Amino acid sequence: MYQYDDYDRALVRERVVQFRDQIARRLSGALSEEEFLPLRLQNGLYLQKHAYMLRVAIPYGTLSSRQLRTLARIARDYDRDYGHFTTRQNIQFNWIELEQVADILGLLAEVEMHAIQTSGNCVRNITTEAFAGVAADELLDPRPLAEILRQWSTVNPEFLYLPRKFKIAICSAEQDRAAIMMHDIGLYLYRDETGELMLRVMVGGGLGRTPILAQQVREALPWRHLLSYVEAVLRVFNRHGRRDNKYKARIKILVKALGVEAFAREVEEEWQHIKDGPAELTEAEYLRVAAAFVAPDYADLADTDLDFGTALAHDQAFARWVSRNVRPHKVAGYVSVLLSTKPGASSPPGDVTSAQMDAIAELAERYGFGEIRIAHEQNVVLPDVRKADLHSLYQRAVRHGLSTANVGLLTDMIACPGGDYCALANAKSIPIAQSIQQRFDDLDYLHDLGDISLNISGCMNACGHHHIGNIGILGVDKNGSEWYQVTIGGAQGNDSALGKVIGPSFSAAEIPDVIEGLVKTFSDYREDHEDFVDTVRRIGIEPFKEQVYRKEQVPA
Repeated sequence: MYQYDDYDRALVRERVVQFRDQIARRLSGALSEEEFLPLRLQNGLYLQKHAYMLRVAIPYGTLSSRQLRTLARIARDYDRDYGHFTTRQNIQFNWIELEQVADILGLLAEVEMHAIQTSGNCVRNITTEAFAGVAADELLDPRPLAEILRQWSTVNPEFLYLPRKFKIAICSAEQDRAAIMMHDIGLYLYRDETGELMLRVMVGGGLGRTPILAQQVREALPWRHLLSYVEAVLRVFNRHGRRDNKYKARIKILVKALGVEAFAREVEEEWQHIKDGPAELTEAEYLRVAAAFVAPDYADLADTDLDFGTALAHDQAFARWVSRNVRPHKVAGYVSVLLSTKPGASSPPGDVTSAQMDAIAELAERYGFGEIRIAHEQNVVLPDVRKADLHSLYQRAVRHGLSTANVGLLTDMIACPGGDYCALANAKSIPIAQSIQQRFDDLDYLHDLGDISLNISGCMNACGHHHIGNIGILGVDKNGSEWYQVTIGGAQGNDSALGKVIGPSFSAAEIPDVIEGLVKTFSDYREDHEDFVDTVRRIGIEPFKEQVYRKEQVPA
């Protein structure tokens, strides 16, 4: 994984010193909250309902064991003993005292971490899939280019005050696990027929109040022009994006207003002026960064292992866990493991205690190469595990509450913190997640249902990505009361789709019955073991609506 150079270290340490002074002036009253607001946002600090929330950057979701242990220390010493992994592969601490923020940032700097540009109208954390570099279906590792984008966009003065926040994702696998269609810029990395590295550029995706899938603006962009083309897109957005209405300020609104063809023409025109300038990447620069992502020292192993096969045959719970939480690896004898952060109603989705963080760090060292990934579904990935070690790892994961065999199933839900913490939320997310987890606590039944994604957002900002869940739940406000709108048919990946609203909203108490009705309809109409979203696409939403609303319990 990438290691800081002297420039990175100097930048992060100087930012800590700078923000420490700004905090002191806020505490003394020399800065008003209005004056302090843009300064704290530049350092990932939000003022929530009950306390400050600090969002720490995890570039493209990659962590070392040492870094995770520092996050555990922050959770233990400065928060309420847990952190929350987000859909942008970052981590949030929800109970931070302002007086302690500079000390926390100082601890992060010691392990090459920071909170810069995790908030504000700037380029946010560059994301990619959690299996980058190890996925069996990967064409090539996208992380070097993600790191180059990170370095280029960090404190880039031209793009620190954009009309609205800006999100970039990059993917290079046959299956898109980075959700590139949902981003302001989505990049797909591939090789053409001559073997040349190329980029497909998608622009204008995003969820929130106006969900839109990204549209292609450029095919076969040579990789050397990555930065200049992204710069051209950002310049057009900076020039024409709306600043008078934050709800219409995202680039998706600009692309829709201009039309994708007109937008692409303007980007191309801008790009012609800068494409051969200093932003053009050289092979030397690429190799400099790529050298940090060399493969670890894998052993020469057979793809089959007798001990692994024996454990599968004799431990049914382990076999079930392998079927859901283990992914193929490009190196024979190795796999990638997903540790679920969704054990059920006992813990909100994405929350991990300090003890669990320490345990994950130890597992990564004992069974891998000390590296951890955070998936945008809020789970944790150990990317390099020997098949022969899987049963031992599983037994240790059981002891730490990290072994739930539900990845991809209904209870592997994505959820934002919602109204329990967020000042922007219209409704709570966590109690809704818990009520569904309580209703669907039979793993055998969930495995029979197969893949169903369920995403929950507490407001239209869609931090829980409800639009792209097979089942989506959105908290809405009705005359000061909390209600929940339900969509079905959303999906991420190669066949990305936005869910459709099934009808009037529901009370919190009705949601478990609603989900049960949707699942029953799926079971009644399902053919040939198809997944939930495939059934929705085949029969449409009407049968689901009829089942859910048949008791006529919906409020007027």
